[in-house]
Amino acid sequence: MKVINLGLKNSVLNKFVSEMRDKSVQKDSLRFRRNLERLGEIFAYEISQTLEYSSKQFVTPLGIADIPTHDNKLVVATILRAGLPLHQGILNFFDDAQNAFVAAYRKYDKGEDFHINIEYASTPDLNGKTLILADTMLATGASLEIAYKRLCEEGEPAHTHLVCPISSSYAVEYLQKHLPAEKVTLWVAAIDEELTSHSYIVPGLGDAGDLAYGVKK
Repeated sequence: MKVINLGLKNSVLNKFVSEMRDKSVQKDSLRFRRNLERLGEIFAYEISQTLEYSSKQFVTPLGIADIPTHDNKLVVATILRAGLPLHQGILNFFDDAQNAFVAAYRKYDKGEDFHINIEYASTPDLNGKTLILADTMLATGASLEIAYKRLCEEGEPAHTHLVCPISSSYAVEYLQKHLPAEKVTLWVAAIDEELTSHSYIVPGLGDAGDLAYGVKK
């Protein structure tokens, strides 16, 4: 699996990430959602450079213009709920893409153990298409792996781009072992080294869903 860390390059992306991490700035939920959306737009632009292109003719009021545009059939998917602003940012650039959604969450067992439970999944046929699967935080990698495999029950994508702004190094290694190497690319904005005993990323940014949409029960 190829891993691309956009945070290693100096760009405005790092300003958006810094505001998402800053506990004083992240109190503004509107700004937090907007920064996630901006990241989605940046990731979408970077992914667009990896797609397949061919020249097509477009009729203008004065003539015909030859313009290369991508040929890939895209499906943008997200894991609810934290991934919704990120999803929207990607969709802002790939506005003709189809969409898929997965409701997945941690269900805690005894002690600190938990498993990933999927309650809902909605997706178009994925056969031969380019799948972009977005989730804000990649802690252990288990939820993304399960969501990916659930979506692939509806067809095999030609290639999958995983968009996860904040990831742990543990999750990167986990996905490299559990997902098909030649058909998956992981895009991140930062890779943090530490996980807590409850599998939260450190320094991370907290609970992205709560920061975006309010504290849940």
